[in-house]
Amino acid sequence: MAGKPKLYYFNGRGKMESIRWLLAAAGVEFEEEFLETREQYEKLLQDGSLLFQQVPMVEIDGMKMVQTRAILNYIAAKYNLYGKDLKERALIDMYVGGTDDLMGFILMFPFLSAEDKEKQHAFIVQKATSRYFPAYEKVLKDHGHDFLVGNNFSWADVHLLEAILMVEEKKSDVLSGFPQLQAFKARISSIPTIKKFLEPGSQRKPVPDDKYVETVRRVLCMYYDVKAN
Repeated sequence: MAGKPKLYYFNGRGKMESIRWLLAAAGVEFEEEFLETREQYEKLLQDGSLLFQQVPMVEIDGMKMVQTRAILNYIAAKYNLYGKDLKERALIDMYVGGTDDLMGFILMFPFLSAEDKEKQHAFIVQKATSRYFPAYEKVLKDHGHDFLVGNNFSWADVHLLEAILMVEEKKSDVLSGFPQLQAFKARISSIPTIKKFLEPGSQRKPVPDDKYVETVRRVLCMYYDVKAN
C-alpha cells in the first residue's frame, strides 16, 4: 500500500496551497516537510530531488514530482477530479488557467513594498470584478448546473473557490454583485472534504505574514524586490 503523499515547501501558502486544496478535496491525507533553512533546500538539490531546482516538490506514488501544474494534473486525474472526457478536461484546463491568472496577482502580494501593496490591492479587486468573476458568473448561469464543468465536482470548482476566498481576504464583499458565485461558494464550501479543510486545525495555511516572507527570502536567497503588476 502506497504511503501518504509528502509535500516539501514552506509553512505557508505560495504555490503549494493549491496542491493542498486539491488533495484535501479528494479526501487524501498528506504529510508535509517545511523548509526553514537554506541547508534543507540545498540537501534537496544535492539529492537530485528538485529536477528544475525549484519547489513545490511532492513525493507521490514513488515519484518526486515538481512543477505545480504537473502535480495538480496528476492529482486531479488520479482522484477523478478531471472530467469524464477530453472535452471536459479541456474546459477544466481553461477555467483553471483563468483562475491561475487571478491567483497569480495575489501570490506575490506579501513580497511587495507597502506602497506597491496598496496599488496591487486595488489592481486585484479590479481584475477580479471586471474580468474573472463576470466570466465565471456567466459560465455558471449559462451552464445551469451546480458545478463549472458537466454536472460533477472537479478541480475547476476547487480552484475557483480557493481564488474566491483569497480575493475576499482583500475585499470581503467582493461577491456582492455576483449571485451565481455566491451560491457556488456556499455549495462547494459545504462539500464534506472541503468543509473539513476550511475548519480550524486543518492543513490549510493562513494569510502569509512577515515570518513567512522572511523564511522564503532566506531559504531561496531572494534578495531582490518584487514589483507590482
